[in-house]
Amino acid sequence: MKADGEEKKLLKSIQSGEWTSVKDLKTYKKHLADAARKTMLKDRRMNIRIAKRDLDRLKSKALEEGIPYQTLVSSILHKYLSGKLKETA
Repeated sequence: MKADGEEKKLLKSIQSGEWTSVKDLKTYKKHLADAARKTMLKDRRMNIRIAKRDLDRLKSKALEEGIPYQTLVSSILHKYLSGKLKETA
């Protein structure tokens, strides 16, 4: 099996010593799991009114992505608020 471009780049990076081991892997994994859990915490409910046409399009996009439409809406809002989703003119 041959490596693709990205895999070759990663292998070169590892071989050149750009990667270092984590001193306390168990604690580090716990820290990352806690951060992920807090990131995904959904502790508030929000009700909005939306045009039927827009809701239908949202549901269609969510179906294409294979996720519930509420999850898609939450993801879009999160990306916009964190600056990862920009308006285009």
